[in-house]
Amino acid sequence: MARKNPNGAGSIWQRKDGRYEGRVYVPQPDGTRKRKTVYGDTWEECDAKRQELVRRDRAGIPTPTRSQKLSEWLPYWLEEFVRPHRKKTTYAKYETHVRLYLIPNLGTRRLESVNAADVRKLLTAVSRKASAATAKESHRVLRTALTAAHREELVSRNVATLVPAPRVEVREMKTWTLDQTVSFLEAARPDPLYTAFVLAVTLGLRRGEVLGLRWTDIDLGRRTLTVRNQLQRVQKELYADSTKNRRTRAIPLPAMCIAPLRWRRIQQAEQRTAAGADWQESGYVFTTRTGRPVEPRNLSRSFERISAGAELPRIRLHDARHGCATILFAAGVAPRVVMEILGHSQIAVTMNVYTHVSEDTRRAALGHMDRLLKRRRPTA
Repeated sequence: MARKNPNGAGSIWQRKDGRYEGRVYVPQPDGTRKRKTVYGDTWEECDAKRQELVRRDRAGIPTPTRSQKLSEWLPYWLEEFVRPHRKKTTYAKYETHVRLYLIPNLGTRRLESVNAADVRKLLTAVSRKASAATAKESHRVLRTALTAAHREELVSRNVATLVPAPRVEVREMKTWTLDQTVSFLEAARPDPLYTAFVLAVTLGLRRGEVLGLRWTDIDLGRRTLTVRNQLQRVQKELYADSTKNRRTRAIPLPAMCIAPLRWRRIQQAEQRTAAGADWQESGYVFTTRTGRPVEPRNLSRSFERISAGAELPRIRLHDARHGCATILFAAGVAPRVVMEILGHSQIAVTMNVYTHVSEDTRRAALGHMDRLLKRRRPTA
């Protein structure tokens, strides 16, 4: 008796060689539909494969008619998985690694044919061309992309997880001493961005968080500052984004921040009057002479120029954030409080990355050790 399949569920027929062949239209990763062919020695075997294709179709799971090349999958993954759900900075970073390292080294390989040896060759090539840190980041991007492919059932396993990422030597963090920090703030006092540097040094704000502050985020009466956004530049776009961990945090303002913020408000009012019709109101605390947001790179340039003029050791603006954590810990502030001030999502980051014990602190600690363990003279 002839066996028929439901409408839209494909078809099965017997070939001249006695085997059975079935075809079903299935969705592709790019949104199109193509015909997929399955085979079986018996009608039942072929029908089981056909039913699996129909099940995937009804579940909305793409079934490529051929295994995609990485040069096809990676751009699709960036546009469909990364761009809609991740920050623009993350997308830009991933896109750079895909364009410069992953596609040039693995683009011709098909998803199912990529093996551990291919991944190791990639890491070696990127380490030689760039650095071990860059290779480690490329490994993370590839692993994330293959994880998405595995969830879409395009690959049976994620081979990137089988190969360990390169070991990267931790860069020694450089921070200023307390006296050097005071010297910098004194040298920065005449600069229009002086208040920004005060907030960066005393509160450990990230560069984007400083420039993303609006006057509505600051309550001088209650002496509080709320970090809600950050200002970022990705390629040709300057835009406001959520904080790094997408969390808002309120920070009490130290007394030394109040006067600079009031001075900044007066300064901005004078700039608004001078600019007249050219003023572009943005609500930001730190703006140019015409009200435009300050470019993040320009804040770093000013920091470097002032540091060099004061003959201070060269550090990055972000290193001032490290120095803030060190000062807070030296003052005896609890780690959990430091974590909240700096806006970390995990206390391990605060403890392992952003704390640097100064020489004076080490000397004091060993002084206590010497006092406790010093051998006492026996009494007569």
